[in-house]
Amino acid sequence: MSNDTQHLPTDESIDISRRRALQHTGLAIAFLWLGGSGIASASISARRQPGDAEAAAADGNPPFAPNAFIRIDTDGSIRLVMPSVEMGQAIYTGMSMMIAEELGVGLDQIKVEASPPSDQLYGIPALGGQITGGSTSTRATWPVLREAGAVARTLLVSAAATQWQVDPSTCSVDRGAVHHQASGRSASYGSLATAAGKLPLPDKVQLKDPKDFTLIGKPLRRVDSADKVKGATQFGIDVRLPGMKVAAVKACPTLNGKFVSVDDKPARAIPGVVDVIHTEDSVAVIGDHFWAAKRGLEALDIQWNLGENAKLTTQQLRDALADSAQNGKSIVAKEVGKRPEGGTTVASTYQLPMLAHATMEPLNTTVFVTSDKCEIWVGTQVPMRVVDVAAKITGLAADKVVVHNQYLGGGFGRRLETDSVEQAVAIAKQVSYPVKVIWTREEDIRHDRVRPMYHDLLTAVVDADGKPLWFGDRTSGGTVLGRWAPGAMGKNGLDSDAVECLVETPYDIPNTKIEWIRHDMPPGLVVGWWRGVGPTHNLFSFESFIDELAHKAGKDPLAYRQSLLQKNPRSLKVLNTAAEKIGWGSQPLPARVGRGIALGEPFGSRVCAIVEAEVTPQGEVVMRKAVVALDCGIAINISSIEAQVQGGLLFGLSAALYSEITLKNGAIEQSNFHDYRNLRINQTPVVEVHRIENDEAPGGLGEVGTAIAAPALANAIFAATGVRLYKLPVDRTLLVQSGDAMQHVVSLESGKGRDVA
Repeated sequence: MSNDTQHLPTDESIDISRRRALQHTGLAIAFLWLGGSGIASASISARRQPGDAEAAAADGNPPFAPNAFIRIDTDGSIRLVMPSVEMGQAIYTGMSMMIAEELGVGLDQIKVEASPPSDQLYGIPALGGQITGGSTSTRATWPVLREAGAVARTLLVSAAATQWQVDPSTCSVDRGAVHHQASGRSASYGSLATAAGKLPLPDKVQLKDPKDFTLIGKPLRRVDSADKVKGATQFGIDVRLPGMKVAAVKACPTLNGKFVSVDDKPARAIPGVVDVIHTEDSVAVIGDHFWAAKRGLEALDIQWNLGENAKLTTQQLRDALADSAQNGKSIVAKEVGKRPEGGTTVASTYQLPMLAHATMEPLNTTVFVTSDKCEIWVGTQVPMRVVDVAAKITGLAADKVVVHNQYLGGGFGRRLETDSVEQAVAIAKQVSYPVKVIWTREEDIRHDRVRPMYHDLLTAVVDADGKPLWFGDRTSGGTVLGRWAPGAMGKNGLDSDAVECLVETPYDIPNTKIEWIRHDMPPGLVVGWWRGVGPTHNLFSFESFIDELAHKAGKDPLAYRQSLLQKNPRSLKVLNTAAEKIGWGSQPLPARVGRGIALGEPFGSRVCAIVEAEVTPQGEVVMRKAVVALDCGIAINISSIEAQVQGGLLFGLSAALYSEITLKNGAIEQSNFHDYRNLRINQTPVVEVHRIENDEAPGGLGEVGTAIAAPALANAIFAATGVRLYKLPVDRTLLVQSGDAMQHVVSLESGKGRDVA
């Protein structure tokens, strides 16, 4: 919800074919919906802060607004303002449960709203601003939102007790009302809102004992699912405004290329085309609707300056990265002890590709620029960064930029970037009407800010029993942190994300040396956060290498890991739980079927995945089953935990099996889901999620499944075939059983064969 709601489109004005289809047929599309320099200030608090009064005023001045998160009106309506954005991860439900639990209301009694942009009120301290990412939302707000609810409850009880002239301790709350059992009196929150709003904030509040929780820890339905099923939810791409036009855009195909010229007559001859304009590196055709704009764009012959990357290839990038890992100057992230003189040395090289985000909802931004205001409708993970870039482009003061944040049809880190918003604002400032700029899927993938490629040199010195005496990794790759938040880099220039899950591993390894070699990509090849961030890369290489060590030692992979976890009971428990649930070792597996283990401690959680996979003679990988054991601390919404882990694991398995962004002549070759694949429904394995119950602080959830997927799959493929995968995605030509099978694969790749998998 924006500070200014008068220009928000009404429900009646949102009338698109997808929604109509949902509403009229009753069908639901079930898909996973799932900022800039330095670190901004952030001070999320359960108590009133500077700016809170202005936010409440912009929100209609409700009589009871004890903090930035709670609004109660005299009619009893209760609104909860969400500091994080909803992009399919069910955070609106989880955050609501934390507030509602302490406030004493049910989820059916509340309405949730997106917060306006404000680092001060809604910033996540762990990230330094109002940012949704890094699996931090629950971890960072767990104490704050509970206290916010408790503050509100305390004030409402005080108002009732004063009215009734009774001791507040003799009152209780339930279902949005205060009760006094001795006298039988009750008062609704709405009737108490005005009086409670005039009371001073309490110095201290009492949080509920976890044994009294009525919401937290239960498997509850999401607060946003009903509207999504009905097609009533407004995503950014659904926005419609009076007088709005729609733009289709095309950027220079090569990375960092520039616009030169275009003859716009062919586009303007197409009915419905309104304007043809350009930015420094793109052309936009604006139409009455997207179809006209897209046809207009396709009619153009645009002249580009392809720039310095015009001949750049993936192999050139790989070669340079490998040389960097081998010969580059490293930054030592961690060094404990010395590499021993004796023992046996095991060394391997692992490589990971560039990856795109490919969100279900393609990038889009609606902008209306006038002489004194810039309004933006967009689904973004970084609303304050959107404000800042729009102010810079338009020349307006930041308080003249209004951002109406929308539901995100998938984020995965892509909407931590503002490049598409910057382009839309640059286009909108050239016209006099509101314009919605939509990137096609092809434009989205070909101009993504990709997950960096990595090259890892792993080495271990093991004793006679195969246990590591020393472990070292020289990992090389681009730095997202260095571009996105350079102020967060270590004093020695270390990118902590590049070595996450390597600096701290679950295992008892006495001596270690972890090094990072910064290797920047060519100008124009911008790297960005991708779901699972550092752990996705490091857990693949590290857990594959642990599996290698177990194999070379002649040990069972489970027993080998157990022997290294005797000082880590929480991770040992998730390992043992996963093994028990899948029946590890209980019966022999068929030929070319194997189980792979991967264990990690990403995002403050402990997770173990075991994937059971079959590899066909033609090298196809058929996943039969996956079991995940998880210790994420205290559970908020059990249903969401299971869904998050399942979705994250499938996301990671898709990437491991199929996904890679490659360059040819300086342009990204992939364009849509036909050549940047996801798992199909018929390829999706059963995924069991087993949660370890405890009262530890909440851990992250949104990315743990993704981070642990690739090593579990690779280790399963090794168990099935004996082929160790040192790079991703999976190359099935390495997995074929015979020459005949290879011929079949070759025929498929030439388009002459038919897949039998």
